[in-house]
Amino acid sequence: MTTTLETPPAPTQGPKPLLGRRRGGVEQLGVQLFVTIPLLALAAAVPFAWGWGLGWSDVAIGAAFFVFTGLGVTIGYHRFFTHGSFRAKRWLKVLLAVAGGMSAQGSVTEWVADHRRHHAFSDREGDPHSPWLFGTGPIAVAKGFWHAHMGWLFDRDRTNVERFAPDLLADPDLRKVDQLFPLLTVVSMLLPAAIGGLVTWSWWGALTAFFWAGIVRVALLHHVTWSVNSICHMIGERPFKSRDKAANFWPLALVSFGESWHNSHHADPTSARHGVLRGQLDISARIIWAFEKLGWAWNVRWPTQERIAKLRVDAA
Repeated sequence: MTTTLETPPAPTQGPKPLLGRRRGGVEQLGVQLFVTIPLLALAAAVPFAWGWGLGWSDVAIGAAFFVFTGLGVTIGYHRFFTHGSFRAKRWLKVLLAVAGGMSAQGSVTEWVADHRRHHAFSDREGDPHSPWLFGTGPIAVAKGFWHAHMGWLFDRDRTNVERFAPDLLADPDLRKVDQLFPLLTVVSMLLPAAIGGLVTWSWWGALTAFFWAGIVRVALLHHVTWSVNSICHMIGERPFKSRDKAANFWPLALVSFGESWHNSHHADPTSARHGVLRGQLDISARIIWAFEKLGWAWNVRWPTQERIAKLRVDAA
C-alpha cells in the first residue's frame, strides 16, 4: 500500500488566524523542562565525562540515535511533511513521523505548522523565530539570536495548525503519531538506556547510556536544529535569490545532515536537495536518492541545473 502527501497549501491565502491555541500551564511547564534539562545536561557533560562515565557503547548508541532521530526531522518533518519534496510509501511516511517524534522537537503537525509559517513570513512580522524582529543594533541582535535559537519556544501562543497544516490534520496515520508523541519522547530517552544496559550487562551502562545517548543526544540535536533557525539567518553566504536573510553556513552541514544550506533552501523550498553546489554535503538528499532507487519514494523534486542557474544572484 502506498501513500502520498499533496503539495502543501499556500498558507497565506487562508482566512484562518495566524495563531491557534495557547499552551496550558502543565504543557508549558513540560516544554520548559524539555528545553532546559537537556541544555543543563549538555553543560554538565564535560566535567561528567572527565575521566569517567563515558564509554564507546555510549558513543555508538548516541550516534545511532542522533542519526535516526535527526534524519526523522530533516527528511521527515522538514523535506517530506512540510514541503512535499517527494512522495513515499505509507510505512516510510509513518516511520519518518515516528523518527521525527523521537527527536523530542514536538509533534509532526505542530512542527510542520511552525515551519510553514516561518516560510510564509520569513524574517518579517509573523515569523515565529526570526532573529531580525527586534532591529539591527547590538542589543537587538543579541535579543534576536536568543529568540530565534530557543526563546520562541517559551511563547504560549501556538501556530494555527488548521491554517498551516490542514493536510496533516486530515491524515489518520499522522493524527495517531501526534497522539503518541509523549510516548515517543519517553521511548527516545529510555530505549538507549535499555540498550546500554544490555550491551554492558550493568546498571551503570544503562545509566551512562541514558545520560549520553538519551539526554545529551537530544540536547545536541535540539541545538543543531535551533542553529539553523538562528545562525543560518544571521551569517553565511547568500549565493541565491531569496526574500529573507537565510544564509548557507557550511560548518553545520555535516551535523545538520545538509540543512545548513539554508539560503539554497529558501530560494527553492520544495527542492529535495539543499546542497546544490559542488562540494556541498547533503546527507539527507543522498538518503532520499536511495529511497527513490529502492522504490520507496517517487516524484522527488530534484533541482535542475537550469533552475539553479536561474536562482543565482548573479543570474542575468
